[in-house]
Amino acid sequence: MTLNGTTQPSNSLSKIVIASTVGSAIEWYDFFIYGTAAALVFNKLFFPSADPLTGTLLAFATFGVGFVARPVGGVIFGHFGDRVGRKKALVIGLFLMGAATTLIGLLPTYSAIGAQAPILLVALRIVQGIAVGGQFGGAVLVGTENAPPGRRGLYGSFAQLGVPIGLVLSSVVFLVATGITTDEQFLAWGWRIPFLLSFTLIGVALFAQLKLEETAAMQRAEKTATKTSSPILEVLRRHPKNVLLGAGTLILLAVGFYIFSTFVLSYGTTVLKMSYNTVLTAVILGAMLQAVAIPLFAILSDRIGRKKVYLGGVVGLAVWVFPAFLLIGNGGFAGVALGVAVAQVLVAALQGPLPAFMHELFPIHVRYSGVSLGYQVGSLIGGGFTPILATALYAEFRTFVPIALLVVLAAVLTGSSILVLTENRSAADTDVPSSARAGEAEADPLHA
Repeated sequence: MTLNGTTQPSNSLSKIVIASTVGSAIEWYDFFIYGTAAALVFNKLFFPSADPLTGTLLAFATFGVGFVARPVGGVIFGHFGDRVGRKKALVIGLFLMGAATTLIGLLPTYSAIGAQAPILLVALRIVQGIAVGGQFGGAVLVGTENAPPGRRGLYGSFAQLGVPIGLVLSSVVFLVATGITTDEQFLAWGWRIPFLLSFTLIGVALFAQLKLEETAAMQRAEKTATKTSSPILEVLRRHPKNVLLGAGTLILLAVGFYIFSTFVLSYGTTVLKMSYNTVLTAVILGAMLQAVAIPLFAILSDRIGRKKVYLGGVVGLAVWVFPAFLLIGNGGFAGVALGVAVAQVLVAALQGPLPAFMHELFPIHVRYSGVSLGYQVGSLIGGGFTPILATALYAEFRTFVPIALLVVLAAVLTGSSILVLTENRSAADTDVPSSARAGEAEADPLHA
């Protein structure tokens, strides 16, 4: 098949799904098992000299370090993704994450090597952050740049499906690990099982390397010699508004997701004195519904527009957060499940249209850099320190109200960013970012 005189790559839907969804799912599995371990055991294994609350704060701080590293990964991988191709950058990111997570599973703890243990833990967490920061742009563009006309939202959502699937996988593996071990065994060696299983990501990377072809858009960029020597500087110089507003669209998504997937585990077990399995089961159910909702919201965004779907999720999450915490605090398992599930479905209204929305903000030759930088900066602001900030707020005020207000503030910031951005879905077959049509940058003649 040819398009504008060039050969269209034969990336089948199955190849795209495996590279984008499966690879992203295992990548996020790796990222999330760290958050679960930080909430449950890292305070005891790597920060044993601190009191329980301080140990939890320190463990969540190492969780946040991964988010600080994500924009670095976005810059590094964005450069190579725009210069040498989406596929190569994606494969390297998958390999890097698999190696870092496996090594965490092999780390000696504080009792074995003292202060070197948390230092090594932080170093590997940084590598995880760099890997996921670089992988996301590749996973998104493998979908969006191979999408048929009018289906960019759906194809882009394949990468986002990896988020709840990865959360479910990480949660189920932890449930199994805690179920087959005693408390003493889990602290001694059971916590390592989820980390060591991440070697499977290397198999996905090998598949992508051997079977996946470069996207049509990138092939056209290579043939027309439109690549720039420094994509990250180019995107910052010509599209700074879209980078900042793109980051703004992520703030509520990240805050909402990590409040109702990571922080709720610690809140439910340490504050509400629920069993870990009760809260984790509720999180799993919410993530499963989220996985179903993401492509549905993506399809809806292809039909009625990205902004309408996104703003619906913003308003819904801001309204739901207070009833959600009341249900979690007073409703037993049913209340926790309902509160978390509705919140995660509303987060899906943001996740579904997001990849296509980000794709449409940047031209081909700087798109990997623009998408990666905007997404990872927004994730850092909204998600990196959300668990530790929420924990600190509860420690100070002993009520969920400040935490709920944090979600409302994030909704205001994200909603404002969405309102300022210009819908670019109608220009699906031209490579003109919304800021270009508003006069910020000149149009790029390449097709997407």
